[in-house]
Amino acid sequence: MQSISSQRPESTTYGLKKPKAAYFPQPGSKLYADKQLYENIASSDKKLVQTHWIKPRSAIAVEIPAKSVFRIRTPEGPQVGDLNIWNRHNPRERFWAARTRQLHSAHVSTLDRLWSNLPYLRPMVTIIGDTLNARHDEWGGRAHDTLGTRCDPYVEKLISGEDNDFHCHSNLTRAIMPHGLTEFDVHDVLNVFQVTGLNEYDQYFMETCPSDKDDYFECFAEQDLLVALSACPGGDLSQWDWGEDKENADSKGMLECCRPLAIEIYQLNDPETVLKDWKSPETPKYRGNHGLKQP
Repeated sequence: MQSISSQRPESTTYGLKKPKAAYFPQPGSKLYADKQLYENIASSDKKLVQTHWIKPRSAIAVEIPAKSVFRIRTPEGPQVGDLNIWNRHNPRERFWAARTRQLHSAHVSTLDRLWSNLPYLRPMVTIIGDTLNARHDEWGGRAHDTLGTRCDPYVEKLISGEDNDFHCHSNLTRAIMPHGLTEFDVHDVLNVFQVTGLNEYDQYFMETCPSDKDDYFECFAEQDLLVALSACPGGDLSQWDWGEDKENADSKGMLECCRPLAIEIYQLNDPETVLKDWKSPETPKYRGNHGLKQP
């Protein structure tokens, strides 16, 4: 499947040309993934080497070697996951949601890539499988969101006036502490399996997660990674609200819709053959020194 964002719109509507993607690559750019290479990776034989379960309303952080494949699953039904990624050897290099959104789209899918921050700006992973396939709903919402970010106790206090600890920001903070990182290392997430969009007033909205027990989101690790994943305390978002103790007439609130997530890590059985055309991603070799003059 071709990356959604790699299709340059040229059609017209009512005689007006539709706007082109602002970050469309020039000839020779490595912005987009090699379709054949990553389809070969996706279809190649693999060995499952580790499975990690994330309990409802918690998070874990795991190390994933370069040239591995990892799969995020919703094994017991719909559940949103908040994903953070770092270079395992240099946590200053980490996933950059805003640039990924510009380079690809606000909702990512197969053959899109998750990019790192400046001055590194290189792929951290390439998406090679997505059973939701950027599925959209009747309101135009789509899956795997880069528009929003993690829920956190600070915005909770701002909105509800309550001090609640069950948030993805807090989950991720606890998960990465054993790896020598802190709250300041938690960054804007990819909301995996989360359906979001912008309404007619350009306001952010969230819809109920559509995944089931067979759905997954699969990535090829372009670098040695530390990956942290939170099983959102909002569960599948069908009962989302501010204030931990709130209930409604139909359920016991958000606790009713919280389920586990799983991360599976695979090794390629024949990496030398499958990855013969793969190269470890490099940072752009900018040498302009930001216009500063040398003494």
